[in-house]
Amino acid sequence: MYFPTSGVDVFPLIPFLVALGVSFFTSMGGVSGAFLLLPFQVSVLGFTSPAVSPTNLVYNIVAIPSGVYRYIREGRMAWPLAWVIIAGTLPGVFIGAVVRVKYLPDPRHFKFFVGCVLLYIGVRLLVDLTERAARGKIKIRELEDRFKQRAIRIKKGKEGGEGGAAVIRTIKFSFTRYTYEFYGETFSFNSIALFALTFAVGIIGGTYGIGGGSIIAPFLIAIFNLPVYTIAGAALLGTFLTSIVGVVFYAMIAPFYAHTGLAIAPDWTLGALFGLGGFVGMYWGARAQKYFPARLIKLVLGLTILFLAVKYIANILR
Repeated sequence: MYFPTSGVDVFPLIPFLVALGVSFFTSMGGVSGAFLLLPFQVSVLGFTSPAVSPTNLVYNIVAIPSGVYRYIREGRMAWPLAWVIIAGTLPGVFIGAVVRVKYLPDPRHFKFFVGCVLLYIGVRLLVDLTERAARGKIKIRELEDRFKQRAIRIKKGKEGGEGGAAVIRTIKFSFTRYTYEFYGETFSFNSIALFALTFAVGIIGGTYGIGGGSIIAPFLIAIFNLPVYTIAGAALLGTFLTSIVGVVFYAMIAPFYAHTGLAIAPDWTLGALFGLGGFVGMYWGARAQKYFPARLIKLVLGLTILFLAVKYIANILR
C-alpha cells in the first residue's frame, strides 16, 4: 500500500503489528511507544521529512484512549498529576513544532537529536535500577511488590475486585504541592517544579513527535520518586491531549512552508494505521501491567531505548 504524503510503500498489516507489539510493553511504563515508532518510520520505512513528527502524534491520538480508559476504570488515574503535565507540555509543543520545521529539517541532524533524547531516557531508566538508587526507594519497591502480588491473587480468584486500597486517592492538591495515597502509602511532590519540567519536555516532545510522555514518565519515576503503577495513566493522558494540539498546529503551519517543498502536514492514513495497532496494544498493556514486575518494565524499556540512542548518535559520526 502506498501512502502519498509520506512516500512510504508498505504492507498495511506491518505498521499495525509493529505498533501493537511496541505499545503493549511501553504502555506499562506510562509511555505510548511513539518514541520507538518514530525510529521505525525513519530507519525502516524511510519516512524522514518533518511530516513524520505529526504523523507520530496521530498515532498517539488514535492509540492512547484505550490505555487511558483502562487506567481510569481501575482507579489508577492521578488527575491532578495529569493536569499539571498537560498545563506544562501544551505551550512547549508549539515551540517544538517550529524548532522541528525550521531548524531540524535535515534527516541526519534530526536523527542525532532523536538519539540524544533517547539516550537520556534510557540512561535515566537504567540508573533507576541500580542498587544505589534502589536504597533510596525501598518504600516504592515494597509497594510495587505488594501491588503486583495482589494483582496475581485477584487473577487467581483468591481476592475480589480491582478497587479498594489499590486506587489513587488525592489527599491535597494546591498550586505548590500535590499529595496522594496509593495502596497504603503516601506520595508528594512540588507542583511548580513539575510544571517547569513539563514545559521543557513539551518543547522536546513537540520537536520529536512523541507528546512528551516518554520523557516525563522516567522523570516521575527517577527524580520525583513516584511508583510506575501510579503515574502511567497520567503520563498517557497528558501525551494524548498534547498530541492533539501538536497535530493541529503542524497542520496549521504547513501552508506557510509550502514553498520549501517539505512535507509538514501529517500522513493521516499511516498515522491512523499505527494508531489502530497501538489502540489494541495499549489496552492489553494497561490491563497486563499489574502482573509484570515494575523492575522488568523499566529494564526492557531502558535497554531498548539505549540501543536505539547509540545507533542514532553514531550515525552522525560516520
